[in-house]
Formats: sequence, structure tokens, C-alpha cells
Amino acid sequence: MDPIKCIIIEDEPLAAEILQDYILELPQLQLLGIFPDAIYGLDFLRNNGVDLIFLDLHLPKLKGFDFLKTLKYPPKVIVTTAYHQYAIEGFELEVVDYLLKPIEFSRLVQAVNKLDFDTPTLKKKPVQVISDANKFTFFNVNKKKVKVYFDDILYVESLKEYVKIHLSGSTIITKFQIGEIEKLLSGIEMVRIHRSFLVAKSKVTAYSSSIIEINKTELPIGRSYKKMVQSCFE
Repeated sequence: MDPIKCIIIEDEPLAAEILQDYILELPQLQLLGIFPDAIYGLDFLRNNGVDLIFLDLHLPKLKGFDFLKTLKYPPKVIVTTAYHQYAIEGFELEVVDYLLKPIEFSRLVQAVNKLDFDTPTLKKKPVQVISDANKFTFFNVNKKKVKVYFDDILYVESLKEYVKIHLSGSTIITKFQIGEIEKLLSGIEMVRIHRSFLVAKSKVTAYSSSIIEINKTELPIGRSYKKMVQSCFE
């Protein structure tokens, strides 16, 4: 039997190190990587086959279950968290097990043994992102989590440590850098036109050599982005 390929998504270095040590003790598991937030984990999943995720819930930027909901065919998931109150939601999302920190080695072994290694879904279903029209995530806005469908995004504007996300009929401001948002939205056609602007290609209504127009709003094309932008719309 091939080893079960797994990753850890965990922002606490000590917790990640403990999980790594446990996994290395189990010959049926092959650890492919450790990621401090879900955005980097998502990027890895797009390009690599993964059977199992050890997933923390209170992650920066994109929370664990919000990340999980963006995947159409997610790998198997074992939750690792210090918070017991999300267990019901976890099992509604069909996680394999829900481990509370501090995690004992014997408890992790018990969780791994729940995996059915012969189930075709463990090995054969590809990880796919939900279609653009249905894909969404929750952003932190004024101490609330606001649901945003990616298909509603017109463009994203950088405000240094924050971004303003312009939607059909509204805007939100959340604490992200534009490069992080670009990675998060990499599953849909977003085009970087300027160091401060990221636009949804399908929402562009007109363009020239120097500007992009979306719903009568003109956005500048940065000098270093002109050739790339031109190639996207030719």
C-alpha cells in the first residue's frame, strides 16, 4: 500500500513541530509539507496530490473551515484545535476526527486508524475548487465575518496592510495584503494591472493602453504590467 500523503496547516510552530514528530513515527503517513496558513496550503493543493490534511481552525487570514468549504473534493481532514465548540460543524463537514490540543500521540494514532485506506475517494478524487459562481469565503470586517462570493468581486484595491474589495453594489475593507488576496483568488481569472489593483477579467467593460474600465470606473495600468495586461485581453 502506498503511503498516505499528508500536510499540516498550523500557525503555531510548536504545535506543528509536535504533529510533525508524531507523523514521522507512523510509516503509513508521508508528510509533504507544513504551512502556517490556509492560503499557502491551498496553493500547494492546487499543484500536488494530497490524501490527508491535519488542519488547525484558528488560522490567520482564512479560517480552517472557511478554507475547507472552498474545496469541491477535499482530502480527508483531521482537525487539530484548542477549541471544542466547533466539533459539530466539523463532523457536518465530514472530518475524520476532531483532536483537541494538547494532542497525545495515542489519540492521533486512533484518528489515523479511522481512515479507510481502501476507499477510492481517499486516493482518486482530485482536489478541485468550487466553481466561480459558488465559491466564497468569509472576510473579517469590523469584528464580523462577512460572506463574499468570488463571482461578485469586481476589483481589489490595496490600502497597504488592508485591501478594499469592490463588489457588485458594495465594498468591504479587510486586513490582507494584495499579494495574499491574489493567491487566495488564484482559482478564478483575476488580473494584476497595477501594484495596487487586481481586477476580475470577466468584469472588465473596456480597456486601453493605460486604463482598465469596470462599470465606468477607470483604473490605471501600471507601467510594468502593460505587456501582461495586453496579452490577457488580446
